[in-house]
Amino acid sequence: MFKGLLITQEDKKSTASVVELQEDQLPEGDVLVEVHYSTLNYKDGLAITGKSPVVRSFPMVPGIDLVGKVLQSDSTRFSAGDFVILNGFGVGETHWGGLAEKARLKSDWLISLPKGINAKQSMAIGTAGYTAMLSVLALEKQGVTPDSGEVLVTGANGGVGSFAIRLLNRLGYHVVASTGRMEESDYLKSLGASDIIDRKLFSEPGKPLQKERWAGVIDCVGSHTLANACATTKYGGVVTCCGLAQGMDFPASVAPFILRGVKLIGIDSVMRPLADRIEAWQRLSELLQPEDFDSICEEIGLESVVETAHKLLDGKVRGRVLVNIKPQ
Repeated sequence: MFKGLLITQEDKKSTASVVELQEDQLPEGDVLVEVHYSTLNYKDGLAITGKSPVVRSFPMVPGIDLVGKVLQSDSTRFSAGDFVILNGFGVGETHWGGLAEKARLKSDWLISLPKGINAKQSMAIGTAGYTAMLSVLALEKQGVTPDSGEVLVTGANGGVGSFAIRLLNRLGYHVVASTGRMEESDYLKSLGASDIIDRKLFSEPGKPLQKERWAGVIDCVGSHTLANACATTKYGGVVTCCGLAQGMDFPASVAPFILRGVKLIGIDSVMRPLADRIEAWQRLSELLQPEDFDSICEEIGLESVVETAHKLLDGKVRGRVLVNIKPQ
């Protein structure tokens, strides 16, 4: 028997609670993992609270991230005792995820824990930091350098935004953070933001083309914010899109793309190829320092996940939430 957070549904109403589970309840996979840490992401919050139809089948153990030690493996890639990381691949949506003491997974979804970070640090990073790194890599690969000009990060107080600011700062970029919580300005500046602006500047409908400012944008918000970010990006600039905190809509025009050559790049972290995952995690292990994890991350236990999920969706959580599945 082992503990896990299980989401069940009855009469189209879902309920999440910590229960005792058995190994034979775990779904198919060629690697059995003893989970040490998981995380609480926005998508997990939606699944746990039932505020969006994230979960595709019930019952479901949520948790789109995990790190742990391999207990059994039928794969040639991993052996018992190896530490592995999982992000995405529908885990926590269609396949039982990381918010339980054990998980059975497909080896194709896993990568080895990179040298330079430990298991706890990897989940302090989690999908949020991994997505932020993919976004930064996209800017780099499109030629946006620190000399190109200011880089805007929207949804700056969230997990992706927080790590994006820190990573960009470490690489020497001038970072401007957009947030709806101006009282968190000191936190954002501590991460490396040079300037803080109110999200109200972007969250309402705006003109198709506006004054050019940004060499690059990492947008975690979508909707009008993304449209206005594109409209204010400089000629030849790059906008990455990885979130939908404001909405899935994109009420924009083609003007920034055909008149200024702005590039809009979608950042998917769920089905990303193995090589991209390894590259991103290697860069994370090189750029982040021990002090980064404490400043961005809050640690909770499995029993606190449901309560914290509601706080997360209410905008009352800053940075990352690390879930200690296996207290040391």
